[in-house]
Amino acid sequence: MAGGAAVSIVLADTSVLINLAVVDRLDLLGALRGFRFLVPDEVVGEVLRPHPRELLERALGAGHIETTRLEEIGVIAHFGRLRRDLGLGRGEAACLALAHARGWMVASDEKRAFRREARALLGNGRLLNTPGLFILGIRHKYWTTADADRAKEVLERNRFRMRFGSFRELMRRKGS
Repeated sequence: MAGGAAVSIVLADTSVLINLAVVDRLDLLGALRGFRFLVPDEVVGEVLRPHPRELLERALGAGHIETTRLEEIGVIAHFGRLRRDLGLGRGEAACLALAHARGWMVASDEKRAFRREARALLGNGRLLNTPGLFILGIRHKYWTTADADRAKEVLERNRFRMRFGSFRELMRRKGS
């Protein structure tokens, strides 16, 4: 970032990557100023279907996102505990263990045990989801509310439901 401005590092989980791939918008992650998006190798390994995998590889090649790995023994041990004790998937556990150890954020649409553990480990304000990324995209002038609403419709046809009518309404309610 120019001028030494702070950058928030966000670990993207498989659920968010797949949602962005469905709407062919993985480039959103590279368009958000003030954010740097990383994906643990464990997440990359979970993207198995050819089309989303191709889009992920393209986004990695374009520098919209970067890979990272579990290297420190404490992070690897925490990863193992999250897998064993909570039954989290490899990608989810890798994101949480890394974010907790390094003070980073996580982007994920997972619910239940993952969300409870993320709040306990990371606190408030360090968890993003697909709608939150769309809102950031609107605020950063990456796209309009109409663009985000069209993407929302595509995701809903693909079984990802958002609990609000439109981004236009949501942005009005939030005073943005």
